[in-house]
Amino acid sequence: MSNTINMDSLEEAQALLGANDQHISFLEEEFGVTIHTLGNEITVEGSSEKNVGMAEDVLSNLLKIIQRGMAVNLRDVQSAALMAQKGTIEYLADLYNEEIARDQKGKSIRAKTTGQRLYVENIKRHDLTLGIGPAGTGKTFLAVVLACQMLRDNNVKRIVLTRPAVEAGENLGFLPGDLKEKVDPYLRPLYDGLHAVLGVEQTDRLIDRGVIEVAPLAYMRGRTLNEAFVILDEAQNTTQMQMKMFLTRLGFGSKMVVTGDETQIDLPGSTKSGLVEAVRILGDVKGVAVNRMDETDVVRHPLVSKIIKAYEKE
Repeated sequence: MSNTINMDSLEEAQALLGANDQHISFLEEEFGVTIHTLGNEITVEGSSEKNVGMAEDVLSNLLKIIQRGMAVNLRDVQSAALMAQKGTIEYLADLYNEEIARDQKGKSIRAKTTGQRLYVENIKRHDLTLGIGPAGTGKTFLAVVLACQMLRDNNVKRIVLTRPAVEAGENLGFLPGDLKEKVDPYLRPLYDGLHAVLGVEQTDRLIDRGVIEVAPLAYMRGRTLNEAFVILDEAQNTTQMQMKMFLTRLGFGSKMVVTGDETQIDLPGSTKSGLVEAVRILGDVKGVAVNRMDETDVVRHPLVSKIIKAYEKE
């Protein structure tokens, strides 16, 4: 069977096809279809009516976004394909309606999947959000983006970013350098988010002024964090006591986001994950949001979601 999509101009066609037809090539491989282009027409052919329909839905919805004057890239096409497979492609255009923030170059930052959109909404509506999902779902990045935007809007006075210093069984004591040099590599994903939104120079200035604090989890003990946006990353590697200690740091006018992946716990075998226990204990507490994302929310290389699926089968 085959379906045809008509466009208003060659410019729209070029934007939809992507550089060197990379958008079309991806969709052909992803859905097992053949896509032909002739002038302002795109035809999708294939033996599976379902797959042809999904590929057409992706192209039609991306075309709507292009017609609104927005650019789409390969990552957008990949996200749209995942939404089509999940049955949520009709909400694709809605994701481009709301801008979360702008990066240092002025480019809009938006949620890329419905799971990410719900995550962003939960963070905005709740004082405590537990964001759970595999690598590549944007848990940490989106939380940092929202933190930076709230700081820009003067809704918080500072940002506090923290992470347990536990990684794949390594011991910080055996690493070279002073405490900052030992800890910084573990906090790198948090710095990456700050640099994307604020730029390296502004991030460094705000850290020097104490407006942004990036520190290991142990530094949170005994503190009350008022008027702050506080993010605990890699929370699956906290113990129950560490998690309780962290959560009880929440002060007035503050917002907390806890992120982690329950499948990537690096604690000793008999130690229970503070994140897993927090979900169990706090799941029904009013004011707490538990947000779960899965491989369909991955916005990295499309192979990442396939890797996650393969490991889940094991």
